[in-house]
Amino acid sequence: MGRSLSEQYAVLFGRPWSIWGSAVLVATVNVFLFAFDRPWTASDGMRNWGDWVLTGLGIVRRPDLLVPWLYSGSLLNGGVLLGGLVAALLSSEFAIRLPPRGELAKGAIGGLLMGVGAVLAFGCNIGGFFSATSALSLAGLAMMLGLGAGAILGLRYLVWETEHRPRWSSGAGRVYLAPSHARASRQPWLGALLLVLLLATPAVYSRAGYVAQGVFLLFGVAFGVIFQRSRFCLVRAFREPFMTGDAEHTRAAALALVISTLGFAILKFTDLKDKSEWVFPAAGAGALAGGLAFGVGMTLAGGCGAGSIWRAGEGQVKLWAAIACFALGVSLTRLAAAQAGLLQQLGAAVFLPSAIGWGGAIGLVVLVMAAWALGATWNEETRRFSAL
Repeated sequence: MGRSLSEQYAVLFGRPWSIWGSAVLVATVNVFLFAFDRPWTASDGMRNWGDWVLTGLGIVRRPDLLVPWLYSGSLLNGGVLLGGLVAALLSSEFAIRLPPRGELAKGAIGGLLMGVGAVLAFGCNIGGFFSATSALSLAGLAMMLGLGAGAILGLRYLVWETEHRPRWSSGAGRVYLAPSHARASRQPWLGALLLVLLLATPAVYSRAGYVAQGVFLLFGVAFGVIFQRSRFCLVRAFREPFMTGDAEHTRAAALALVISTLGFAILKFTDLKDKSEWVFPAAGAGALAGGLAFGVGMTLAGGCGAGSIWRAGEGQVKLWAAIACFALGVSLTRLAAAQAGLLQQLGAAVFLPSAIGWGGAIGLVVLVMAAWALGATWNEETRRFSAL
């Protein structure tokens, strides 16, 4: 029995998970989350964190503001961070990684750009693209175009910096608390303890009368563990075809989107969820400009709305800077956009089945995802548009 458990543990935490299986898991968990209440978006929780801090400083006034430990979006993000931490500890991969100052600055700037982009597109690459496309919102596909263009621009800047200003990000980073190969790591024991505490947290919420909040936290933990063990990342899906030519994450992301779209469509077609849910009024300039800003930001930061959070959980200090600036950026940008009346001028809310029918809408998403995957695969073989 002990040997069998050890072998199963090694399968789960001794080597990376399959990217394809993880893509299916991400899509499935997001469908179940939508059926439970709402799909995941990182920017919503980030704004809650930013508003909470700025309210404490007297900069923002929001009488309706919920504290982060009771707000669904914040609990999902917190769960992703803690899930990434648990998975990193269980696999003995946790370490505080302090990058050179130039990389830290890029993390902060990237976070700010992601905050701006998330406001313009009414969501980050998860909520505004992945979940919105799954919900058959035209804004999701429009943001996809902006994300692709932003990833290209961000990558071109990184190549230029490497060639012309290498000292900006040069210097040795420092690593703390990394497990030693000379002795057995205690990280798995800490990870197991933290996992037990997280699994017990919903019972605490339930006793306090907040049943749903505990469930949101566990959904976030599930996302965090999947992402950390598989390294599944939408930044790589958009960036890698133009950098190294690798299309594995692009194909996996396309598969995840098709599965998620089918699940969302069933929930909406059967009226289990309202057809207008997650259909944002950003189909137009908002989604395109927001995707562009977000694409540049996530490329500079090295992590998107999801990737920044779970990577922060495994000890990446650059991503700590990214999520802190993301939270402040989305909060301040939302405040400025609301005061300027910009939120009503970013585009239209277009539910694709209302425009081209259910079959046409689902077919369009499948066609776009197939073209994305096939185009990236062709480039993987030819290296026609790869920088390296």
